[in-house]
Amino acid sequence: MKAVFLDRGTFLEGLALPKPQGIDEYQTFDETPQDDQLIIERCQGAQIIFTNKVKISAEVIAALPDLKLIQLTATGMNNVDADACKKQGVELYNVAGYAVKSVPEHTFMLMLAALRSGVHYHNKVIDGSWEASGNFSLMDVPLIDLEDTTLGIIGVGTIGKRVTEIAKAFGMTVLWAEYQGQAPRNDEYTDFDTVLETSDVISLHCPLTEKTAHLINADTLAKMSKKPLVVNVARGGIVDSKAMVEALEQGQVLGYATDVFEQEPTTQEDPLWQLGQKNHPRLIFSPHNAWASKAAQQKLWDILTEQVSEFITTHKHSVSS
Repeated sequence: MKAVFLDRGTFLEGLALPKPQGIDEYQTFDETPQDDQLIIERCQGAQIIFTNKVKISAEVIAALPDLKLIQLTATGMNNVDADACKKQGVELYNVAGYAVKSVPEHTFMLMLAALRSGVHYHNKVIDGSWEASGNFSLMDVPLIDLEDTTLGIIGVGTIGKRVTEIAKAFGMTVLWAEYQGQAPRNDEYTDFDTVLETSDVISLHCPLTEKTAHLINADTLAKMSKKPLVVNVARGGIVDSKAMVEALEQGQVLGYATDVFEQEPTTQEDPLWQLGQKNHPRLIFSPHNAWASKAAQQKLWDILTEQVSEFITTHKHSVSS
């Protein structure tokens, strides 16, 4: 059976990614430009495509009659036309559960760095500001502890629950937000607006859907009466970047710590990027790598290898190699 990996370069260089059992012909590309014709050319004759961020359109799927499986090397499935897969009889798999340690730890890295102005103070040491002050300690921006604060979690899946465990170890009170506009399903959940109104930190862990697109917008930001820090390790499109910048500039929120952006990689046109040039002490970015600890990437590939090998075994009588 033939498989093509369109963007191997999205994994760490040197990380062992052995081909799944049952693949006889295997071709990898570090990256593949978003060009349907090129994608079709590279995948001709393949029964399996591996892709992380390369989008697979209905036109590509229709042009590959041998294709039986598109295996995403990620959890999100927005970059493949699922309806076209169903129409053509192509299976669509993702990988889940691999970043249950990496993403929560990254969440607290961002949270702590923003609350304690880590980047701001690092720069003050490097640029000579601390030396110039003549003081043994520099404290021009207040440091904020996690203990005795309230964390509101929007998106209570496996990662949200792990964030809950870590938060409680820090001495935080945790609120799980119910879906917007719905009554809490049980005593473990809190009304969405109440979470916005009472949280010192709000952490986003929900998927990007029609209902969550720009969930954090001018209206919801206005309800954040405690002026919280907002942390986003979910998807960039959940937050309206322009509204967030306005909220930061007007002091409606304390800060914004994000691993994700509406367009990735982000560009100089992004209002968040522009605000970042002004060195806001509680604005911190990372380049969509919360998922990507070495251990998480290895676990992802282990899960992928197992499910692809199982697919091949199940379909070996109906798919010619």
